[in-house]
Amino acid sequence: MTRIQQPTAVTITRAAALLRAGELVALPTETVYGLGADASNPDAAAQIFAAKGRPADHPLIVHLADAASLPDWARDIPKEAIALTRAFWPGPLTLILKKEVDVPDVVTGGQDTVGLRVPDHPVALALLRAFGGGIAAPSANRFGRISPTTAQHVDDELGERVAMILDGGACDVGIESTILDLSRLDEAGAVILRPGTIGPDAIAAVIGRRPTMRAPAMPHAGDAPRVSGSLAAHYAPRTPLSLVAAEALEAALAATGPDTAVIARRQASTTPHRSWIEAPENAAGYAHDLYANLRALDAIGATQILVEAPPAQAGWEAVIDRLGRAAVGSGEDDET
Repeated sequence: MTRIQQPTAVTITRAAALLRAGELVALPTETVYGLGADASNPDAAAQIFAAKGRPADHPLIVHLADAASLPDWARDIPKEAIALTRAFWPGPLTLILKKEVDVPDVVTGGQDTVGLRVPDHPVALALLRAFGGGIAAPSANRFGRISPTTAQHVDDELGERVAMILDGGACDVGIESTILDLSRLDEAGAVILRPGTIGPDAIAAVIGRRPTMRAPAMPHAGDAPRVSGSLAAHYAPRTPLSLVAAEALEAALAATGPDTAVIARRQASTTPHRSWIEAPENAAGYAHDLYANLRALDAIGATQILVEAPPAQAGWEAVIDRLGRAAVGSGEDDET
């Protein structure tokens, strides 16, 4: 039986049973595909780390069916968290809160905090309701590599390491959720630990204060919790990738040669190149296509990927974050 399954009542019931049995199931969300395991089962959650080659101290995000489940996983929940769940759940916002005592340490990376969200995808929500508990689900790819936005991406990356892949089509958002730390409100305020499509202005409009943004070069400054996607090298293709200022792109392309692939927000250059992807000019469209574009260029045997640096403007923070980490981690072989 093929691992990729269309979401029906039968396959969702079967997927929930696999999760209860401690197996791994890949599920679609609006952001990227997740590699799911029973978040209350330490042995099942540990399989995620083995399948991905993920460091044991790198915490997982727990996906819930609804905000009513929040007290099962978090304690000392501030009013700001409740307001944000009402505004943005289901949706691409992960909240970092103090964990309940029974949350397994393997899920939190041994920390006293836990990341929680309700995904905005009908298949994910149907699976969560059928399962009846929290599903730990980081991106369904090898650790540090490009996150998957289709079921086939998951199968290409993980293959037999996952028992079932529920095919929910291409992800609507295309990059990971915003991670907002509310666990240290009294000392640090609200802090965005990973930017996403829900930005600081939208958060401030709900909680009445503007969150600060953690600097990428200081992932644990001020005792900030460790979270998914916070390493300097992440979301990376195997092909070396460089970010190039718009005005320097032509010169960089001429210098790297005809086997270079390019992502740019403009029409293809006449300078010889292997492949040229004309990316969307708006941030949402660019983010939606980003990982699929990187995967496509990684597969063609180019010697280099040049990416025209996106504009340093509001709304582009998440794209800039992902491309910066991809550039740092690109060109490295898998260790697992």
